[in-house]
Amino acid sequence: MYPERLLDHFQNPRNIGELPPPAITVEVSNPACGDILRLSAIFEAGRIADVRYKVRGCTASIAAGSALTEWLTGKTHAELARFSPTLVDAAVGGLPPASQHAAVLCADAVHALRLKSRP
Repeated sequence: MYPERLLDHFQNPRNIGELPPPAITVEVSNPACGDILRLSAIFEAGRIADVRYKVRGCTASIAAGSALTEWLTGKTHAELARFSPTLVDAAVGGLPPASQHAAVLCADAVHALRLKSRP
């Protein structure tokens, strides 16, 4: 049902937790399914130096959050502006149609992080 990479991110999630201030933290939710993603990032010299996440949601949302943190590490504000849900979809090996909301949740979190962390 789920691709191997998605299951790996679900069973072995990367970068779980929260970062203390001065990290920038955002929280987004999908009211239709109830999933919540909390993302914390520390920027140094215009790049994300460290990132953590917490999610309350389905298998796909947990895996997508993990893949998202791997993608975010080292990214600039300009790169955040070019983020799209397809990046997370590809990173987990393809989300089933019923789980595409997980990639959208990640996109919402990146957008919120970008707005909150403007240089």
